[in-house]
Amino acid sequence: MTAGYKNLLFHQVVLSVIILCHGNEFFNDNGNVILPGSYNIAWMANVQDFRTLSLITIPGTHHSMARYGGPVEKCQALSLRDQLRAGIRFLDLKVFALGDTLYVMHGVMYQRSTLKEVLDTVRAFLSEFKSEAVLIRVKPEFFEKAMVNEMVQSLIANDQQVWVSSGMPNMGQVRGKIVFLQRSTFTLGIPLLQTNGKSIKKVTNVKDKDNTIIDQLNAAVEASGGDNEVLTYTSGTGFGTFWGMFLTPKRVAEKVNPWLNQYLRQFYPNHPRPWLGVIAMDFPGFDLIQTIIGLNEY
Repeated sequence: MTAGYKNLLFHQVVLSVIILCHGNEFFNDNGNVILPGSYNIAWMANVQDFRTLSLITIPGTHHSMARYGGPVEKCQALSLRDQLRAGIRFLDLKVFALGDTLYVMHGVMYQRSTLKEVLDTVRAFLSEFKSEAVLIRVKPEFFEKAMVNEMVQSLIANDQQVWVSSGMPNMGQVRGKIVFLQRSTFTLGIPLLQTNGKSIKKVTNVKDKDNTIIDQLNAAVEASGGDNEVLTYTSGTGFGTFWGMFLTPKRVAEKVNPWLNQYLRQFYPNHPRPWLGVIAMDFPGFDLIQTIIGLNEY
């Protein structure tokens, strides 16, 4: 083997390691990514005031705070602050009421944050970017579920920057605000309609997962524009199954996210482009987030 060939092979290996460590533009498992200076953080500024939230396609994250607990539990790499700055406008939070505190969980794993800390981070973001709105789904977990509504109301008090009405607002009404979404035992905010019925879908074959997402997004198009916020989860895990036992949320997202980007790009020639509601993902990359935001160009 010549010295030149060895040198070329070395550089190819290094490049491969860099790509694997930093993910691609559609999938990201790097928590230290820095946004380009030209990145448009305040993308909702381009959404007309009269457009209702049910007529906007919104990028979101599934288990938004799930960054700890190992490969079975981890669904995100970016911090909450970085997710918001990357364009994420829907947060998916499971909380556990203990004493007078709501802890953010994923399964039995505490995600090193309380709901109050999450709300404080979102408020700080909205203070800086007043054209934006952040939708939040709170799902009570374990015991004392009935207490969560009262505890959230206590947290927000009479804050006029929080939307808790069940009426569907337009963009002009919610700029600079946190918008709660209600479903099941959590009853504050806009009614939420899920296209798949469950937040996590067991995955044993990724191709089957792709086809399921197509069905979900078709359902989202049919339901858009109504009195419910429509939500599609693209996340999945094979944990708990035999054939998919090695398909962690990260492994599923590695395959699903590039495919999802390609699938959504097919709508770009359309005018207007379809409204797909909220699309909540694991490990989304910046280009995938931008593809979803781009569906709002009319």
